[in-house]
Amino acid sequence: MKKILFVCHGNICRSPMAEFVMKHLVQAAGLSGKILAASKALHRDALGGDIHPGTRRILRTHSIPFTQRRAVLMSLADYDAYDCIIGMDTENMRDLARLTGGDPAGKVHRLLSYIGEERDVADPWYTGDFDATYRDVDAGCRALLKELTKN
Repeated sequence: MKKILFVCHGNICRSPMAEFVMKHLVQAAGLSGKILAASKALHRDALGGDIHPGTRRILRTHSIPFTQRRAVLMSLADYDAYDCIIGMDTENMRDLARLTGGDPAGKVHRLLSYIGEERDVADPWYTGDFDATYRDVDAGCRALLKELTKN
């Protein structure tokens, strides 16, 4: 089984959005027993919080199932536990490099690199634009799934 961990600053907007989008895509592709998706935070700001209402709204709009959850913090142990760790922006990538000691196993990638773009998934906590974030997350997750299943 391939284990994918999506991370963002607080684990209430982008990373849970990516987690549930990926779970939905994996289920639709009939790969539920082969790919596991989860998400965690890189900072403590929102620990214990549920998914942001804007993220819940956009997931409902696109008929993507989700469950109630609590934001949790990524630890160094997660680096060993997951096959692929996906950051949403430049800050996340810096945080991941610090946490993992420079990504010695080459597991860390920025989500939009899978669509051939080296740019950030905008944080809707600041932009308020959950639609734009969803478009990026959806495109990135689809490309990641394609990459994971090409072998």
